[in-house]
Amino acid sequence: MGIEPPGPSDLRVPCAPVRPQEMSFSFRLEATDAGTSARAGRFTTSHGEVLTPAFMPVGTVGSVKGLTPDDLKAAGCDILLSNTYHLMLRPGVETVGRMGGLHRFMAWDGGSILTDSGGFQVMSLSDLNKVTEEGVEFRSHLDGSKHMLSPEQAIRVQDGLGTDIAMSFDHLVRLPATPEAVHDAVDRTVRWAQRGLDERARLREQGRGTMALFGINQGGTDAAERARCFAQLGAMPFDGFALGGLWVGEGRKLGLEMVERDCADFPREKPRYLMGVGHPVDVIEAVARGVDMMDCVLPTRNARRGTVFTSTGRLVVRNAAYAHDERPLDPECDCATCAKYTRAYLRHLFVSGELLGMRLASVHAVHHMVSLVRRARTAILEGRYAAFRSQFLEQFASRETLAASAS
Repeated sequence: MGIEPPGPSDLRVPCAPVRPQEMSFSFRLEATDAGTSARAGRFTTSHGEVLTPAFMPVGTVGSVKGLTPDDLKAAGCDILLSNTYHLMLRPGVETVGRMGGLHRFMAWDGGSILTDSGGFQVMSLSDLNKVTEEGVEFRSHLDGSKHMLSPEQAIRVQDGLGTDIAMSFDHLVRLPATPEAVHDAVDRTVRWAQRGLDERARLREQGRGTMALFGINQGGTDAAERARCFAQLGAMPFDGFALGGLWVGEGRKLGLEMVERDCADFPREKPRYLMGVGHPVDVIEAVARGVDMMDCVLPTRNARRGTVFTSTGRLVVRNAAYAHDERPLDPECDCATCAKYTRAYLRHLFVSGELLGMRLASVHAVHHMVSLVRRARTAILEGRYAAFRSQFLEQFASRETLAASAS
């Protein structure tokens, strides 16, 4: 029996999220670096201002694991990411809408929210999905129930969540893929992008759809296909553009080549978002090539396992070498964890299986990434990003080698 995709009125939100009457999104480019393609800017949403370059902690189901919204605000975070796929399955968009939208539901009054369209999640569950022109039929990873996620429904769900920035529903193919598969995915991504824009226009006629909408460039690691994709997406009225289909196993060198290629095409006056990047070296290199926004679970996921990034490289705090170390995780960090706790205590918490260890390490992880992009922003504004980048990479690489040898 086939699955009927929901029509425009099938997404029932009993109590719509609080949203502005008109879209409140604007981006302003403030400075570019003479020695690289790095940019500093800011954009505004109805929930505040976001400085770029920006790193977005990932709160997949409406929570950055182990952290409260106050923790995120204390770390300087002004935007976070949540996920359409997970939230539509649990607790459901109707529940989030009834609670007044995702900001109110999770008590996030500290800034903006960007929601992924869910495309990555449904495509990554390759054994549970079926791609059609209408959308993706898939089975829930929670209970095996059947669902359809179409470009239109992805927009309606994100609107129902009350997001500030929504993402277009795209077709991501797993690499390696045949040239024919990549070509077909690009064509489908472009068609789905237009359908998503059309759905937002319909919602706006109803006084909804006030979120910004970003298009996602696809094409894998085929430079010609990525150029062909953006030649069509770039003509559409998106509020920003994302670089999709990268950092999925192709390697840093090739990934950065694609970033440089895409950013050369992307319009100067709109924000650029590199999806799924969170290693400090990747962040600094992506910024050097013109990226404005990034997100990734890597810093907090690693932190929960006892590994954190510091100003001088990677530190595996679980190691026995830190059993009597009275220093903080990072002597140069002013986060709440580094202000009070020693490496010895953090190690004790991890080897004892105490949840507090994961929480304290996560506090540092978010603060470190937000601080890193803020320092990068300052360097861009002061016209010294090339020097900042060189110094960072030299220092981080030397310490990374030491950390790896101690693991």
